Amino acid sequence: MVPATPRDVVHIRVGSFLLVFLFAFTVLGIIAQAWVLAGIAVLLAIATVVDITLAVKRQKNKGAHGEAG
Repeated sequence: MVPATPRDVVHIRVGSFLLVFLFAFTVLGIIAQAWVLAGIAVLLAIATVVDITLAVKRQKNKGAHGEAG
């Protein structure tokens, strides 16, 4: 297991929690035919996935020299 900084752990956990709600808003927007709501939720989900990916990448780049989280 790779040591992680607390900031990276927060980005990953909060981001994954946020993805659940964004998925729900996307589905509700599609069902209600509120295309703007669905579009905004999809864009925020993409931004969240990019943030999680960058946090995981930073975590892996730290190797054994990072802070223990």
